[in-house]
Amino acid sequence: MEPGAVVCRVAPSFTRFGHFQIFTARGEIDLLRRFLDYTLKTDFPELLPPSGKLSRDLYLEWFDTVCRRTMEMIVHWMRVGFVHGVMNTDNMSVLGLTIDYGPYGWLEGYDPHWTPNTTDATGRRYRFGHQPRIALWNLAQLAGAIAPLIDASDPLEKRLGEAVDHYQRRWEAMMAAKLGLATFRPVSDMPLVTEMLNLLAVVETDMTIFFRRLARVALPSPETGGAQTNAIPDLLLDAYYQPDQVTGAYRKRLHDWLRAYARRVQEEGVDEEARRRGMHRVNPKYVLRNYLAQEAIDLAEAGDFSRVDTLLELLRHPYHSQPEMERFAARRPEWARHRPGCSMLSCSS
Repeated sequence: MEPGAVVCRVAPSFTRFGHFQIFTARGEIDLLRRFLDYTLKTDFPELLPPSGKLSRDLYLEWFDTVCRRTMEMIVHWMRVGFVHGVMNTDNMSVLGLTIDYGPYGWLEGYDPHWTPNTTDATGRRYRFGHQPRIALWNLAQLAGAIAPLIDASDPLEKRLGEAVDHYQRRWEAMMAAKLGLATFRPVSDMPLVTEMLNLLAVVETDMTIFFRRLARVALPSPETGGAQTNAIPDLLLDAYYQPDQVTGAYRKRLHDWLRAYARRVQEEGVDEEARRRGMHRVNPKYVLRNYLAQEAIDLAEAGDFSRVDTLLELLRHPYHSQPEMERFAARRPEWARHRPGCSMLSCSS
């Protein structure tokens, strides 16, 4: 026997992609049109023309809006290391909201192949790095569902292509912001970001801690640094789960990246304090790590709800330094690496 609970979720709307698929699959095109009209009037009134007349062009504008909101949401998932875990079309909101996540998780060690869902462990369809592609696949299913109201595939395909472009632009801007840069220069910055992500993956590195601490690292001189080649800034040391993986070759590679990063910051003309403030605005210090949630659950089952209250207050301000809450910003302890509830979850968890 285990304690149970009734959970009330709140959102402006719970309309999902799957709702539209149902009517199309059944051939109920009149109901499909009525449902889309209702959705427009109820959840997207800003799209309605002054005349209030609904049309094929309005349906396309609605689909374009859903595409952009969805991809914008995914950009933010990638920014903070959130992994939804079960991105079925019936779990995708037309409002671009994060709802219906069951076996969710936050990246601890940076791993684009990680999934928190035990039922997804074999195929890893919903792994962290695959989320943009799955979002696009879901949007394609939505396009197929409303296609009977458009009577042509080209306009829908055009908007799917634009969704890809929109995601890429927003992802680039997001990565620039995570590094404290105001702009993203594809020619120079893509190699910089690619190497950084490779470094995070080659040695098990806590994504949240790395970016938060990087904001406070005194960057090496872009021109020199030979004597410091093997030095890792003390601020970054707490981000590594397996310090023995940090080889001399890795230290050299990291220092070379830090010099390239320093050069880019210098080109941007941003001072250290402005860089720190900017990075702290987009890189959270606190996230709801699974082991923290499991500890709160364990205490609550014993009748102590204080940790639930503490975490709720902590996560109201995830970007703020809260000295009395410092222990909640630490990397996952080793005892939680494979413990049920702390590493992976099932859909029924």
